[in-house]
Amino acid sequence: MPPKVLVVGSGGREHALVRALRRSFQRPEILSVPGNAGIAGDAEVVSRDPERIAVERAVDLVVVGPEGPLVEGLADRLAVAGVRCFGPSAAAARLEGSKAFAKEVMAAAGVPTAAYRVVTTVEQGLDAIAGYPAVVKADALAAGKGVVIAQDEEAAREALHAFLVERRHGDAPVVVEEHLEGEELSLLALCDGERAIPMAPAQDYKRIFDGDQGPNTGGMGSYSPVPGIDAARASDICAQVHQPVVDLLRERGTPFHGVLYAGLMLTAEGPSVLEFNVRFGDPETQAVLPRLRSDLLETLMAATEPGGLRGASLEWSEEWAVTVVLASAGYPASSSSGDVIGGLDRVPSGVEVTHAGTARRDSELVTAGGRVLNVTALGYDPAAARAAAYAAADMIRFKGRQLRRDIALRAVERSA
Repeated sequence: MPPKVLVVGSGGREHALVRALRRSFQRPEILSVPGNAGIAGDAEVVSRDPERIAVERAVDLVVVGPEGPLVEGLADRLAVAGVRCFGPSAAAARLEGSKAFAKEVMAAAGVPTAAYRVVTTVEQGLDAIAGYPAVVKADALAAGKGVVIAQDEEAAREALHAFLVERRHGDAPVVVEEHLEGEELSLLALCDGERAIPMAPAQDYKRIFDGDQGPNTGGMGSYSPVPGIDAARASDICAQVHQPVVDLLRERGTPFHGVLYAGLMLTAEGPSVLEFNVRFGDPETQAVLPRLRSDLLETLMAATEPGGLRGASLEWSEEWAVTVVLASAGYPASSSSGDVIGGLDRVPSGVEVTHAGTARRDSELVTAGGRVLNVTALGYDPAAARAAAYAAADMIRFKGRQLRRDIALRAVERSA
């Protein structure tokens, strides 16, 4: 009997996970909840509660995509039900659920990060800022929109008021920290409670407009690998950043099983952690997984066991991957739904289109969210991958479509 895998989530990351799991030599039966219109073409989409589905269908592994269910304890509840889950417990997921907790863990583990203070009033926040620009973070899950880089006191006051007075992200306090200079890097590691194994590095683009202008989004594109970050360098960073956290959480009795995602700033003094996430990144996953040559299902199953990744290594294609996100009109402030999507039938077979915010309306595919589609292409160098991704992206049309035109441009310039 082939194994049954349930993927929880409805975005482009989950569609990329479904596609990668389908490539397993074990030929798993894949279910998804709640899924989306694109995932429905690659897996059986179900609408019931994931715990109930996992038990009723005798699922062998649950893979949780988004952070919300993990922070709320889905992995713990599945464990009680006797279902294997790839994802951390609620206690370990606090690394993403609380930025203050993550800062405390990093301090205790000796992981480099920006100087910070936790504040509960606007006045405390302004007093904590030593200079501008400064970073203001809501100490809560905010879908990538709870961070403000304040260029001056007026902007800092506005952000602090939004988070602490308007309670835009609930009753959480705020973390105020120094602004770090350098280049950002996303490095995900698979963890089995005892060790962390780095995945291929990636860079993502959080701002809505070219040149990193405009408000933050959930991510407008990504590419992998990253110039200057080879396998040896990624392993060194993992040993300095991920492994100490895994060691500390194990010592505290809350071992970390799942993906530990470090958002890093490569400063002149070395890598420094901007934030930890406890799940696959989006849209980094869409660029990283198409390059994976190891069996993802086999690896995720192993990571659910204490020490299960002992001796494991991941094999990667030497090709480059570039992912371009197509967003709906109004994003990120709002999103447009119900706009008809055309042109998908023109996309070449070698380009992978994963769905993020789509739905079916009768016989038509329509937009159903802020980030709508992810277009990922492989190439022998970043220029080739980038050209193929944009050529395919331009074949896809819907009203108000937004995309950045500078995804992976830095990699092309450095490789020239």
